[in-house]
Amino acid sequence: DDMPLAIASLKYELEEGFVDKIDILDTAEGVVDAAKKIKSLNPDLIFLDIHMGDGDGFDLLDIIQGQHVQVIFTTASKDHAIQAFKYAACDYLLKPISREMLSAAIDKLKPLEKAEAADSTYPKRIALSTMESVQLVEYGQITALEASGNYTQFYLSDGSKILMSRTLKEFERELDERFIRVHQSHLVNKQHIKAYIKTEGGYLEMNDGRTVPVSVRKKAFVLEQVKQK
Repeated sequence: DDMPLAIASLKYELEEGFVDKIDILDTAEGVVDAAKKIKSLNPDLIFLDIHMGDGDGFDLLDIIQGQHVQVIFTTASKDHAIQAFKYAACDYLLKPISREMLSAAIDKLKPLEKAEAADSTYPKRIALSTMESVQLVEYGQITALEASGNYTQFYLSDGSKILMSRTLKEFERELDERFIRVHQSHLVNKQHIKAYIKTEGGYLEMNDGRTVPVSVRKKAFVLEQVKQK
């Protein structure tokens, strides 16, 4: 981070709240300085801002490509979350950063031995940007999506919901083969389907207890997908 006050604030929160989990090796105020220190110190984790005087956080990640390090972005900008998750970021925190935000992000970190093997198998994530925050959500955490006009409601496995101002069709193109369109207004993660009920017009029971209707023309397709699940 090129802002000394931001570095000092983050360092304080880490030292006060996570002394049993995080050992701070060093800090850096630019891309070049950070690249040198990362290659020398070989950290497991870096907290990384987007905009710096001599480049941006993505420049740094390109320079240290191949080095096994996990990344939590800490930035004032919402605009780069999609690019961040393409770099397999563990989280994307918007400043000002609270201790609660840090705790949630640190809980997402992988054990070192798993992180080292995660370059090509890292769970796919989607950046969900609302007025309040940007959340990087793993595909496996998404149980279903429901259309509401030009909005889409995301249902997550922890019971929470996120309303996005984009259409269901846009998200259908972005998500992978785990997600199937079962109705004009519903896209579900087949990993979270509990049962396909053939009566009452046909509907799905989801692992979270919700029911999702299945359209007449989708019945055969959905039944085949459930059998393959």
